[in-house]
Amino acid sequence: MLKIESLAVAIESVQVLRGLSLEVPGGAMVGLIGRNGAGKTSLMRSVMGHLKPSTGRVTFDGADLTALPRHARAALGIGYMPEDRGLVPELTVEENILVPVWAAHKSRGLKAEDRLEFVYGVMPELKEMRHRRGLLLSGGQQKLAALARALAVGTRLLLLDEPFEGVAPALSQRLSEVIAGLRGRDVSVLIAQSDLNHAQSLLDAEVVIERGANQAAATPV
Repeated sequence: MLKIESLAVAIESVQVLRGLSLEVPGGAMVGLIGRNGAGKTSLMRSVMGHLKPSTGRVTFDGADLTALPRHARAALGIGYMPEDRGLVPELTVEENILVPVWAAHKSRGLKAEDRLEFVYGVMPELKEMRHRRGLLLSGGQQKLAALARALAVGTRLLLLDEPFEGVAPALSQRLSEVIAGLRGRDVSVLIAQSDLNHAQSLLDAEVVIERGANQAAATPV
């Protein structure tokens, strides 16, 4: 489904990805494991079009993502949960969830009510806070809202950047339950993690990244 081949990316002349390659098969959950600063977020941002590769290729279901504008990712069914959550503070939880749905509406015909029904079915606790503004949420609640936003549009691929970082153990368990519940829904998932404490039981394979390059090829867990 997602294939990254020999990707090289620099930020202001600093090389952050050095020929990284990985593959996320259809319906699989793959972990991208590496220390802070190893290049995990840079890889996610490259897939989403925020960083431009100098060499290499990123394809999704055969389509070359590097040739597409950033907003086209949502139209392809790709959902992204950034490490910093990236919520719009003045928007409500429900409005934040719907932002990528609105962006992809014309190209994919997504219906807001259908996507909200799905998200609230998976994460009913968010329905209770749907009218609360993003700036009034706790850090853990923001993580839930950011995951819900990715789920709202990520019908084929989810990119989750450190979803368990900086949250209480109970919430980490809840996030694990939601992600585990995606099995059988024909959605592929790439999870970036600094360790495997929360994600190992979820993964079909893992790729270890070190200084922007592959430390080891994907192996079964």
